[in-house]
Amino acid sequence: MNAQTKEPARPDRSLPARWKAGEVTLGAWCMMPGALGVEIVGSQGFDWVVIDMQHGCMGYDDALAMIRAADLAGVCPVVRVTVNEPGLIGRALDAGAMGIIIPMVNSPAEASRAVDACLYPPLGRRSLGPVRVATRDGPEYIGTANGRIAVIPMIETEDALANVDEIAATPGVSALFIGPFDLSLSLGLPPGDNDGIPAFDDALRRVLSACKRCGVAAAVLSNAHVAPLRIEQGFQMISVTMDTVALGSASKATLAAVQQTLPPSAGNAADD
Repeated sequence: MNAQTKEPARPDRSLPARWKAGEVTLGAWCMMPGALGVEIVGSQGFDWVVIDMQHGCMGYDDALAMIRAADLAGVCPVVRVTVNEPGLIGRALDAGAMGIIIPMVNSPAEASRAVDACLYPPLGRRSLGPVRVATRDGPEYIGTANGRIAVIPMIETEDALANVDEIAATPGVSALFIGPFDLSLSLGLPPGDNDGIPAFDDALRRVLSACKRCGVAAAVLSNAHVAPLRIEQGFQMISVTMDTVALGSASKATLAAVQQTLPPSAGNAADD
């Protein structure tokens, strides 16, 4: 119960406690700008949505609106930032992100830099200025943020694999996120899921083993076809769809279904 508003307290959407409890969390990846898409996707029952500022098409204003849409839908907003830079990370957190995915983390020093940017002292060096997020969560945000924010470095290169144990052991890291496309390229493989190829399988095992030893979650970009295998392997943060892919595949399937009902001559009417 919120003592000021007398409204029931909202469920905690943060991820670290759920991972510590052994839960598997499933999410959706958002590449398209705009709050409506997040509101629609977020209301389907996902545990989290990623707002991808690295490869997605949104800027900061869009990301802010998308975080607010995630709040409205009751889903945990996670932001993938463009680069491991404190100012960018701080702005995403101040906007209300509850998790930060940091690309191309290749060393424990880079992992420590990410932690410093995400957490307040004494655990990090995040600057204090939670204007929007404190409006959402109230004055208690400052005292609880460090325990609720998910710090998620990405493992995407051979250098990161070589240092994966030290990266996983970095204090403040919540999960390690495998980017299968960049990781595969780094291993000399075609981009994507290369299950069955020893170099790819070994890379996944090394990350999973490091996460288990260090008590952090293993995370991965995936899809509906591969996700059941990733659950079996022990991943706890698994993306199962992407907005661009879902929109394209659903539109294509719907169009094809209707086209099959057309009489033979109707399909050629526009050519007459």
